[in-house]
Amino acid sequence: MAKLKLDLHDIYNKGTLIDKALQDIIDEAVEKGIKTVEIIPGKGSGQLKKKVLRFLQQPDIKKLYHRIEKDSKNFGRIFVHFK
Repeated sequence: MAKLKLDLHDIYNKGTLIDKALQDIIDEAVEKGIKTVEIIPGKGSGQLKKKVLRFLQQPDIKKLYHRIEKDSKNFGRIFVHFK
């Protein structure tokens, strides 16, 4: 199963870059028919994870994927599943 991975550690404090990186990986997944995108906001204060989740809840983004799975074993990881 093809999977994309986005590690946000390097740009954790750059808001516009984060949104662009998220948009780009979602677009790539849709274009290529990728089933799963793994997003790694890391385990910091949780602010970045909240930002990622807020981004994913936007109506125009939400319609593109099937569901979100928060990794129960690794707090710093989110999976986005596409249909």
